[in-house]
Amino acid sequence: MQFTYNSAQLKERRRALRRDQTNAEQIMWRHLRNKQIAGQKFYRQYSIGPYILDFYCPAKRLGIELDGGQHNQNIQRNKDQQRTHFLQGQGIEVVRFWNNEVTEKTDEVLTKIFSLVTPSDSPLS
Repeated sequence: MQFTYNSAQLKERRRALRRDQTNAEQIMWRHLRNKQIAGQKFYRQYSIGPYILDFYCPAKRLGIELDGGQHNQNIQRNKDQQRTHFLQGQGIEVVRFWNNEVTEKTDEVLTKIFSLVTPSDSPLS
């Protein structure tokens, strides 16, 4: 299946999402930017196919999604499952965190991300 990274058709939508970040996205970006987690490069609002990931680490093929309460509704949950299935089909692992996890348990979230981008046999950075 042919898909596109950072499609030109979604460029304005990605810009709008970066401009109108949630509080949780702002916190997360403060910690992910500039290779602060295990020296890995992350992008924010990165599109793959028809979907825009909140954060993406291409070297580890890891997508990070931050979800608000609307993602707990059945319709949105089904859409999220379809999205995750598509991304997994492209070889991308998707991890999801609730917004309140990011704002209230930031260190735990960052530890989880660190464990996903760091091989278990490598020393801590």
